[in-house]
Amino acid sequence: MLAFASTLLACLPAVLAFSPSFDYGTQKVRGVSLGGWLVIEPWITPSLFDNTGNTNIVDEWTFGQLQDRTVAEKTLKAHWDSWITEADFAAIAAAGLNHVRLPIGYWAWEVGPGEPYIQGQLPYLRNAVTWARTHGLKLILDLHGVPGSQNGFDNSGHRLSFPGWPTNQTNIDRTNNILRTIANEFGPQYETVGAIEPMNEPAGYFGQVVLNPVRQYYLDSYTNIRASSQNTLEMIHDAFQSLSSWNGWERPPDFQGVALDTHIYQILSNAGVAQTDSEHIATACGQGSSLQGFNNNQLWTIVGEWTPAMTDCAKYFNGRGIGTRYDGTHAGSPRVGSCAGLTGNGTSFSASYKAFLRQSWEAQVMSFEKASGWIMWTWRTEQADEWSYMAGLKYGWIPSDPTSRQYPHICG
Repeated sequence: MLAFASTLLACLPAVLAFSPSFDYGTQKVRGVSLGGWLVIEPWITPSLFDNTGNTNIVDEWTFGQLQDRTVAEKTLKAHWDSWITEADFAAIAAAGLNHVRLPIGYWAWEVGPGEPYIQGQLPYLRNAVTWARTHGLKLILDLHGVPGSQNGFDNSGHRLSFPGWPTNQTNIDRTNNILRTIANEFGPQYETVGAIEPMNEPAGYFGQVVLNPVRQYYLDSYTNIRASSQNTLEMIHDAFQSLSSWNGWERPPDFQGVALDTHIYQILSNAGVAQTDSEHIATACGQGSSLQGFNNNQLWTIVGEWTPAMTDCAKYFNGRGIGTRYDGTHAGSPRVGSCAGLTGNGTSFSASYKAFLRQSWEAQVMSFEKASGWIMWTWRTEQADEWSYMAGLKYGWIPSDPTSRQYPHICG
């Protein structure tokens, strides 16, 4: 397969003049994801799942599988119509951001035999491209779920104990075909769709059984994107591996226009949620040096997901029916404290908590801008304002100008 990819690359022009519509690597990416819109997640919109009355509906797969099909279709249509509109794009631009990252599942393009996914997302994706163009925003088209699931997370569409994508060549072939379809339509629109992310969060922590096909897929994705556009950024996720494990990967001169997407959360382990506020800030500040080094010497590096929230208290954050590390209801997690006042509506947050969220936001932004920039997760939520860029703007822990600082010396 590597030889096949090399042969395809050899067919491309010897020198690719990468001329993107955004000055990646020089101008800072400052953006937000439109999570929970075209891929639904229980913790972002718990009402969609609670209203089914079926606790076995835990992801988009079971949403289409375990309830009346007509009801599911009607519910999703109403959600797509309302969760994100052009007004959100206008507000994002008004907040001084320059990018939106839009997650979407493979099933928007293809549903195979026995797959219960509901289609209808593509008109909304195309609307989003128009809205981004209208409001001067760059859009990152993020293939968030692939056939078989690349990680088994509910955000891939299908919650599983082990991902089915990497060990099934049919799944991989389907993904390559879908990626070609995406590139054919949106590659020529690079002035607005500045980047294509061929796969979100592959579960590289399972080892080479996942990493080998992922690396091959990234090579093939580069070829597929370049066949339609030499000016579209390929944005590859780090597969939960260290930055250094990507040393030398897809670098110039053989490759042009590749960025590494790394997701930085401090709350996905017992040790992480147990940190004090000051320890969280110190952790954030300490990440800047390695990000800067990799960005300057290897690939442009964008922190493509992160949050000012420093607990996993949001309802269903770890999955519907799965508890919370912070309050000890997650299996194997010692209790750190009560989640009261740490999640929910921003009107219930104390002044000191909002001040900490501001400090967390600023420390991370300063650290991440030592590399090529950041995209916060996520624009809006139903019940977890600590995660919401929109709520942060409303209640003051996110500034209306992303370069504004209340704590300019927080990282020393």
